[in-house]
Amino acid sequence: MYLFDCRRYYTAFFLPVNKQVMNFEINKGIGRNVEFKGLESQYLFVFAAGLLAVFVVFVILYMAGVNQWVCIGFGVTAATLLVWLTFRLNAKYGTHGLMKAAARKRHPRYVLNRLKIPRLFTTKNKKE
Repeated sequence: MYLFDCRRYYTAFFLPVNKQVMNFEINKGIGRNVEFKGLESQYLFVFAAGLLAVFVVFVILYMAGVNQWVCIGFGVTAATLLVWLTFRLNAKYGTHGLMKAAARKRHPRYVLNRLKIPRLFTTKNKKE
């Protein structure tokens, strides 16, 4: 095998590949939520983005010169925590529950009205 950058020949290692095709069912029908291995809808995106972020931080730490075992420990710990947290949120809130909980935090618990009582019942007359 010839690598263009190095201008040297290296032996190529080929691993035998299992000829069995792996089929993963992602969507189970029209109008139903996307589900893969128990994760539903937005949790798939949280999981994928989290793994990508862990990988990027791992690469940055390794390129910065941090010890290899520290980088591996960080990667394994962060990925394990991400998997656990994602599946926990999926089990706790379900498909749309996380968005509902976030929306509930943004809405006020009650509305204050500081107008005097008689003014609430009077209407403004328009001058034409």
